Amino acid sequence: MTTPNRPRLVVIGSGWAGFYLAEHIDLNAYSISLISPRRTSAYTPLLASAAVGLFNFYLAEEPVRSKSRCALRFIKANVLDINFQTKTCRCAPAFDEDPQLANDEFDVDYDYLLMAPGCVPNTFDTPGVSENAIFIKNVSDAMKVRKTLFDLLEKASLPNVTPERVRELLHIAIVGGGPTGIELTAELDDLCQDELRYTYPLVAGYVSISVYDVAPHILSTYDNKLHEYAASQLQRRHIDVAPNTRIEKADDQALYIKDKGRVPYGMLIWATGNKNVPLLEKIDVKLSQRGLKRILADHHLRVFKSGATGEVYDGVFALGDAADVEGASLPTTAEAAVQKARYLVQNFNALAKSLAKSGPCPAADSPDPSSPITTTGSDAFSKPFAYSQKQLVSYIGAHDGVIAGKGPNHEGWTGRSAWLAWRSGSLMWNRNWRSRVVIVFTWVLNRVWGKEIARM
Repeated sequence: MTTPNRPRLVVIGSGWAGFYLAEHIDLNAYSISLISPRRTSAYTPLLASAAVGLFNFYLAEEPVRSKSRCALRFIKANVLDINFQTKTCRCAPAFDEDPQLANDEFDVDYDYLLMAPGCVPNTFDTPGVSENAIFIKNVSDAMKVRKTLFDLLEKASLPNVTPERVRELLHIAIVGGGPTGIELTAELDDLCQDELRYTYPLVAGYVSISVYDVAPHILSTYDNKLHEYAASQLQRRHIDVAPNTRIEKADDQALYIKDKGRVPYGMLIWATGNKNVPLLEKIDVKLSQRGLKRILADHHLRVFKSGATGEVYDGVFALGDAADVEGASLPTTAEAAVQKARYLVQNFNALAKSLAKSGPCPAADSPDPSSPITTTGSDAFSKPFAYSQKQLVSYIGAHDGVIAGKGPNHEGWTGRSAWLAWRSGSLMWNRNWRSRVVIVFTWVLNRVWGKEIARM
């Protein structure tokens, strides 16, 4: 039974944080609207596996709309601006195939606003990257990687293509030595060493993969022993690992690298760095000043007003990659986003229960903005958010991986056990048990009969 005059709770973004909020906040207590340009939420740790055919693409994402949550209102739009005084979001429809529709702007009112707009890829203003690179952010990107790879293999298989041109076509350049870039490198190399050498025997041996990073080493979040081990294992499999590399520009056929000059490629994948969405430049909030611009929130995830007053907006919260807790410098990872979302879900649901006992919701007003949001007899928001760092795990190919140690004095793990931990961990990121079962079943079929390359 629904509650009359439910407070309007608006979620911005359908990434890890936004999707979790939309899935778990009590629909009987709040009138929830989710605003996002994408109608699905990607399981980013599964994108690399989907790109190389370990399972179907639809298993690497989840639709925002669902039968079980039909009361949720989804709005396919971009948020252009926010008026915190009138509690209004200014929006524009988001349909790439109909750009004219974006002119039909509209407003969405809120009582509570949960901001998780995410980030966009950072090209660092490198000329030619936006036009020629593939970014690994969603399933559409993974599909593009797969299609591009097999188009290149077919082009290289034509009888009139010279060996030199074949090498250029089948050079895969991956910019970014973080977990995303390295895991995609590993999955692509596994595909080349397994299925491709049988299905494309004349050209598979020409496939080469290079990993470029401006940092001194790959997997910089790991300690020295682990990132050195990862680099040596990749190089042993003839993958070119090139740290301390500066990309000056790119065109549709080559990268131009400082001290190396022109380096031809067939596919360019850009997997390095995040940049704030345009919304953050327009709204009147306090932003971090170093590195990635992020909305600063207090330890209850409430958004600070711009300036140094320490005041927060009533009923406005920020989480996900686009937000940080002031003084905490939390990572821009799925784990951090989900933990913040879980904290808000628990407290909003607790708030709803207390309000159901005490009477109608007084919207989002708090008598003292400098203190946690509380209601009589309620424990909602009485405790601050606390982040718990889990061990980092990355796959480096050939059933090998690295796991960060438990504390500064632990060396961590490598080898098959690390690969199994990564594979099982990535599986558990999928929130749908039906999809998990299908993924495992597909893995078994792949193990017995190989991937269905011909269907890719």
